[in-house]
Amino acid sequence: MQPHEEAILKSLVAVAWADGRVDGDESEVIDALLEAFGVDGEAADGLREFAKEERSIDDIPLTELSATDRRMLLQHAVIVTWVDGEQHEKELEVLDKLAARLNLPEDEAKALREAANDRAKRMLELS
Repeated sequence: MQPHEEAILKSLVAVAWADGRVDGDESEVIDALLEAFGVDGEAADGLREFAKEERSIDDIPLTELSATDRRMLLQHAVIVTWVDGEQHEKELEVLDKLAARLNLPEDEAKALREAANDRAKRMLELS
């Protein structure tokens, strides 16, 4: 696993913890992300272990993320917030904080979030 991939996955774990818990649906998402990134073995076990403790946006290793990675992370983070079928206020606050920490221009972050929200809602309709 590349350092930027690990940073993205750890960041998404922090987003999954936004509501103060990582339950079954969010655990499944973490497993799906590991699979999507092709992470298995010890690396996957390490990330699952990382996900067992409550994490926050402050735990994100931003120095490993390129400009493209930062944009992709925000979009994936939005989708993670929809896992249980709705976005909670705490999750929206985490997304605001994440966009600020990623140093994305406000208008661009808004457009990325809107596109990801639309994508997540379409995905929910299909399930």
